[in-house]
Amino acid sequence: MVASGSAVAQWEGSVGAGVFSMPEYLGSDDNETRAWPSASVTYGDTFYASVRDGIGWNIFRQGNWAVSPYVSYLSGRDNDGELRGLDKVDDSAALGVRARYSDGPWGLEAATRAPLGGDIDGFDAELKASWRTMLSEQMAFSVGPELTYSSDDWTDDMFGISPDESARSGLAVYRPNDGYFRMGLTSSLSYYLTRDWSVTGLLGITRLTGDAADSPIVDDVGNETQVMGGALINYHF
Repeated sequence: MVASGSAVAQWEGSVGAGVFSMPEYLGSDDNETRAWPSASVTYGDTFYASVRDGIGWNIFRQGNWAVSPYVSYLSGRDNDGELRGLDKVDDSAALGVRARYSDGPWGLEAATRAPLGGDIDGFDAELKASWRTMLSEQMAFSVGPELTYSSDDWTDDMFGISPDESARSGLAVYRPNDGYFRMGLTSSLSYYLTRDWSVTGLLGITRLTGDAADSPIVDDVGNETQVMGGALINYHF
């Protein structure tokens, strides 16, 4: 069922760029600085697209709920630096389903996705909560926890080490038996310079658990705790 309203749907969004300090790979103990694009667009309550959430279409809307199939970008892993000798994990696209619930400053989101090609198999599932408030007429703050589960195949592709890879890299052979959980907390602080322009600072921390944390990729040459931070400037339209 799709709820109808009297308001005419309009295009809205933002575009910008920023600089982030983030782990070199998932599980790394070293950060690198990267330029990062920022873009998002919505068409009423129906269509959305963003660098973070991918491209989705709300096929079900009822009250505070929305459900959408979506396509997103799935980052792989390079095989340089501490991971020299391991196989490269190619980037790919992923297809999934997302459900969102919003009620004033509160938001909940559950999503699951599976890769479309590339070097990663299996699936992952994510659960998020967020709270947003205006600290002043020009300043907004948000914070929320995240919990992600990756299946055993996904974990093996990202954190497993074959005998050939072990011989080339010097890291021990490792075959994960199960999936793993990734727990995180993210926050953002946005200041609106004008009606059209804003600057945003972001800070996040993530911790790997289970068979991912036990992998030599993380345990020997990396770290199960990941920290990222950065700043963006956006133009809103």
